[in-house]
Amino acid sequence: MSIQAGTEGSAPVGAELGAPAQTPPSPDKGMFGVKGTGDVSGFGRLTRPRPAAFGSTRPFGGYFDDVYDALEEAYPALSEAIEKVVVDRAELTLHVRAEHIVEVCQVMRDDAALRFELCSSVDAVDYLGSDERRFHVTYQLTSMTYRRRVRLEVAVADGVSVPSVTRVYPTADWQEREIYDMFGVVFPGHPNLTRILMPDDWEGHPQRKDYPLGGVPVEYKGAEIPPPDQRRVYQ
Repeated sequence: MSIQAGTEGSAPVGAELGAPAQTPPSPDKGMFGVKGTGDVSGFGRLTRPRPAAFGSTRPFGGYFDDVYDALEEAYPALSEAIEKVVVDRAELTLHVRAEHIVEVCQVMRDDAALRFELCSSVDAVDYLGSDERRFHVTYQLTSMTYRRRVRLEVAVADGVSVPSVTRVYPTADWQEREIYDMFGVVFPGHPNLTRILMPDDWEGHPQRKDYPLGGVPVEYKGAEIPPPDQRRVYQ
């Protein structure tokens, strides 16, 4: 392998801000000059497009129609509560308006034809820049009686709260606290909505997309991880 050098006194090929250590002009450009791929590390060249979640039409297939019919019969306000139904990759997701989430969970748990007794997890994701309602909270429900799974999803804008479902599903207690800690979503009605992973006096919410990466002093070593737009890039 041969290395082609530039003429004497000229800048190295590829140098923009002073090779070999170059500071990328924005977090959208990663190591080795990689840009526009979604993978700013420069190693995997991965893209992470967000698939469009279009509403599905009847019939949904499998037991999904039975679940929807039973929920519609048990909860007359379903048409107001459900924004859309999405069936994708053999999974059923009901997109629920935030103000109806507790009532929908109550019916999903208690109705004899549904019996979704377990809320196995409550998660969240930040769609900053691609959705005005940037925070999506998802509830994974399991019916141990009928061996069925359904996902509920609630989308809210920054600063909009989501009612706590802990009185219906006590397992959501620590999970809602984690979402509050990491994303800043507030759950009114939660018995003890405090941080669970970060110290009580921590500023900000680390899993928000606009939370700064790096720049936090490392304890005991006196070192500091620089933010992405100040890291070295070798080319």
